[in-house]
Amino acid sequence: MLGHLQVSRTQSWNHRPPFPPPPLLALCSLSKQGQQFLSSVARDPTASNRLISKFIASSPKSIALNTLAHLLSPTTTHPHLSSLALPLYSRITELSWFSWNPKLIAEVIALLYKQGQLKEAETLVSETLIKLGSRERDIVSFYCNLIDSLSKHSSNQGVFDVISPLSQIVSESSSVYVKERAYESMISSLCTVGRPLEAENLIEEMKVMGLKPSVFEFKSVVHGCGRVGLFEDMLRILLQMENEGFEQDTVVSNMVLSSYGAYNKQSEMVSWLQRMKDSSIPFSIRTYNSVLNSCPMIMSILKDLKTFPLTIDELMENLKRDEAMLVKELIGSTVLAEAMGWDSSEGKLDLHGMHLGSAYLIMLQWREEMKYRLNAGEYVMPVEITVVCGSGKHSVVRGESPVKRMVREMMTRTRSPMRIDRKNIGCFVAKAKVVKNWLC
Repeated sequence: MLGHLQVSRTQSWNHRPPFPPPPLLALCSLSKQGQQFLSSVARDPTASNRLISKFIASSPKSIALNTLAHLLSPTTTHPHLSSLALPLYSRITELSWFSWNPKLIAEVIALLYKQGQLKEAETLVSETLIKLGSRERDIVSFYCNLIDSLSKHSSNQGVFDVISPLSQIVSESSSVYVKERAYESMISSLCTVGRPLEAENLIEEMKVMGLKPSVFEFKSVVHGCGRVGLFEDMLRILLQMENEGFEQDTVVSNMVLSSYGAYNKQSEMVSWLQRMKDSSIPFSIRTYNSVLNSCPMIMSILKDLKTFPLTIDELMENLKRDEAMLVKELIGSTVLAEAMGWDSSEGKLDLHGMHLGSAYLIMLQWREEMKYRLNAGEYVMPVEITVVCGSGKHSVVRGESPVKRMVREMMTRTRSPMRIDRKNIGCFVAKAKVVKNWLC
């Protein structure tokens, strides 16, 4: 068990088999110095202590913390070296610039718990509680950070172990903030480890205690139900959410779309997109991402950059009915217009935030839109046309980004005059008049 505030919950928990965690945000790229350090340890594990000392002595604060964060992350690309996290953390705490914080120690404890080092984890919990003393808000913040980290490591037992002290804090505290903060983290973490119905029980428990669940709790349960395929429950919670006065928005709609997509329910995705339009819920880049990532034909087409269709009409001919309907719903939205900037100096398309399928469809739409704008008298003629696709330098995967490769291939195959900008390798540029001649 984690911590000393253990209590028994009278509520029975329905322990279904665990489900995989949701996709997490990509890591920041590991620094070159951090990469060299981890490679050195991998080559000679017996020298790990000496190599840690050398690395710490020669690394600035940002490099040391970046490397530690990399090892602590559930999505680390070096899981076989995650045992280095504790000794590396211990050495970092001895440095003059180190400032103790509960979030970092919670991440260390969660990793230890995942590795089965329960004694070490318990020791750090005890030391943390002593350090925090009787500061209730700090204690609940620590446990909330801990349960969040445990859930991201898919540690079901760890989540339930931390629910125990958090429940005792809730029952004994007179602070509304403390109670709401605890419930928020318990509900979110239960949903992350595939227990959305238990999380829903906590929403009901909040109401009994006189607390008003926020839209965050409802969205967590909606997404949690969708991720594990409980679609009837997902729709039931959505209705309950509306009855509580929370309007459905783009964020929760994208959760529904990604949930349907994960189970290949494309016809339901079409219906949901139509419902969004009927309810005036705007589409977003994430709407495109959620939908197109769930289109196997489009993803298959993009595996061969030498043969993918170069127009929307050609693409539609290659798609089955449901995927074609999804594309039709998307291209009627305002997402392309929102991704474009247009004035007398520049006409710009920004593909940042778009996954490969989204960037591909937007590029097809962009070509048609450019034909119209460069010939319509209602639009000013810019001096230059720019397509911003990024260079991949912010990706955890080193090398050219898939989006940039796709855009470059499209430009080549269509004999576009647009070329990579010498000042910014993440952009394709050309004079607007030249682009007009190419397109028209």
